[in-house]
Amino acid sequence: MASLATQLGPLKLQNPIMTASGTFGYGEEIANFMDISHLGAVVCKTVTRAPRAGNAPPRTCETAAGMLNAIGLQNVGVERFITEKLPYLRQFAVPLIVNIAGETIEDFGLLAQALSQQAGVAALELNISCPNVAHGLDFATDPVLTEQVVAHARAATHLPIIAKLSPNVTDITLIARAAEAGGADAVSLVNTFVGMAVNIHTRRPRLSNISGGLSGPAIKPLALRAVYRCAQVLGIPLIGIGGIMNAQDAIEFFIAGASAVQVGTATFVQPGAALEVIQGLESYMDKYAIASIKELVGSIITT
Repeated sequence: MASLATQLGPLKLQNPIMTASGTFGYGEEIANFMDISHLGAVVCKTVTRAPRAGNAPPRTCETAAGMLNAIGLQNVGVERFITEKLPYLRQFAVPLIVNIAGETIEDFGLLAQALSQQAGVAALELNISCPNVAHGLDFATDPVLTEQVVAHARAATHLPIIAKLSPNVTDITLIARAAEAGGADAVSLVNTFVGMAVNIHTRRPRLSNISGGLSGPAIKPLALRAVYRCAQVLGIPLIGIGGIMNAQDAIEFFIAGASAVQVGTATFVQPGAALEVIQGLESYMDKYAIASIKELVGSIITT
């Protein structure tokens, strides 16, 4: 049996398949559809300092080979997350990665400090790249701000830090390097691409926010290239995100340089998609006599 164990800095995972923030809720929403204990890690819905109602509906729409969403980081806020959601998430014997977002650099530090004091939190993913809230992309489009926000969070916590980066930039390697310089233990690549859709009958945008984040199979080639490019310049692990619907998709990300992947939009189509990816990955590794997932990571042949 091949070993799927992987490591993201100090964070050890039994396998490299995780859920993606925003598509998993707080665990309760999907627990009846899959055995969460088989995952490598759980990444829960974004948490902010204060509760957020999110954007007005309509907030999602289907597109060719994907979907647009403009949820707007709707969540219960950090205090209610700690008292109401975290106790449920603690019961699973897999690492819990809490995705956090702030309006200011200081917010990230305060959230990191508050969550570091809670049992059951294994790591933090900094959502510095949400395209669906005002100024949500500011931190991830400026390397100086990226380094500052990561460094601020780094100083506030002993937990591993993962920086979730935006593809909506001219050169994502510059931003990734800044995250590494700020003290990130890993980076997630990528968040959604900014897009929009129009209802031709009403001539109105299909999202009340006008634009939203594009996810799903349509973005996989773009996300894959981002992972490959960053793998050439970073010394920290990469987490691939974007259009992973099955094991083949995930394997492409590993070969391109990712040490782990997150399954997101696929969950809306098939709630157990992440477990199917794990099973398919095991079969692939057995077929090609690959003893460890580490042998697969960055094994791309370009010459």
